[in-house]
Amino acid sequence: QVQLVESGGGLVQPGGSLRLSCATSGSILSFAAMAWYRQAPGKQRELVARIIRSGYTVYADSVKGRFTISRDNAKSTLSLQMSNLKPEETAVYYCHASSDIGAVYWGQGTQVTVSS
Repeated sequence: QVQLVESGGGLVQPGGSLRLSCATSGSILSFAAMAWYRQAPGKQRELVARIIRSGYTVYADSVKGRFTISRDNAKSTLSLQMSNLKPEETAVYYCHASSDIGAVYWGQGTQVTVSS
């Protein structure tokens, strides 16, 4: 059973930084791709950043230049470094993984609150 466990959320002031982590139960390279999504209250879940097995990354336009997705293959951990955070980025952030055969997995989410 694949498990994704996020950590690192919390309260941060506007303009501040935060680093999210997602620990996986298996080898991170067993997944075709991993990603971070977020869902703000009353809004649909949206893609923040994705990294595929080759290391190629994709970012939502709204976070380009401020967020960085990365992975530690040895520790089987996915990370999201977020900087210059904005109040409208307050949301629950979810770790997501997909396999080569189309199976998808979600973490339980971690709350990020950007407020002064």
